[in-house]
Amino acid sequence: MPNGNIIVTDERGTRVIILRRPGKKNAITQHMYREMSRAIDTAQNNPDIRCMIITGGSGVFTAGDDIDDFMHADTARPETLSDGAKFLYSLALNVKPIIAAVDGAAIGMGTVMLFHCDYVLASNAATFSAPYINLGLVPVGAASLLMPSTMGYQRAFAMLVMGRSFTAAEAHAAGFVNTVVSPGHTEVEARKVAREICRLPAEAVATSRKLLRTPPEELTRRIDQEGHLFGERLKSDEAIAAFNAFANRKKR
Repeated sequence: MPNGNIIVTDERGTRVIILRRPGKKNAITQHMYREMSRAIDTAQNNPDIRCMIITGGSGVFTAGDDIDDFMHADTARPETLSDGAKFLYSLALNVKPIIAAVDGAAIGMGTVMLFHCDYVLASNAATFSAPYINLGLVPVGAASLLMPSTMGYQRAFAMLVMGRSFTAAEAHAAGFVNTVVSPGHTEVEARKVAREICRLPAEAVATSRKLLRTPPEELTRRIDQEGHLFGERLKSDEAIAAFNAFANRKKR
């Protein structure tokens, strides 16, 4: 059902979560984090939901955190970071296969969340980056654990420490994108993958997935560790200078 900038629909055993904030390149607000968490959490004990799709529609996946919203929320209520943390916990504790359909830019959390997904489709116009370093910050979402184990230390270093972006072809070669398709076709192809998963024995899928994935307690432990360091970095001179520079650019 429509709910502001997040649209959730259930179709043929698949829950489709759509980020719909095109005017802001699907930048994620605290409210959007809460709505995505709700969509994932309420699917857990629903036997009619066999898998999920997360998509941003055609042309963009998400620009990551809405910086204005983030800065305002952090100033007014520091614990608001728990909205993002709740979403990350929802991903870490999720037991249903998640398919991501990425058409366009996936920045920050847009890339981090993909490493919690089970199957990722990208258009050849997609790009991936997690440039927290440029704001004087550190990785979040267990990215420091999942990225090296998925694509190797050197590639993870280039993305997380050097702030480099990856093309769809590079992401496919790195192993965190399964299939590259033409622009405008990611969601259609994701639905095909979802139908394939839904035809498989549900309990066998759940058990096999559990065997393949990093244990959730290890993920949440790293999420907490990164979150603590992230909070410390927010108070650093480097981060304060970076956020001030961002605010000054917005005023011009």
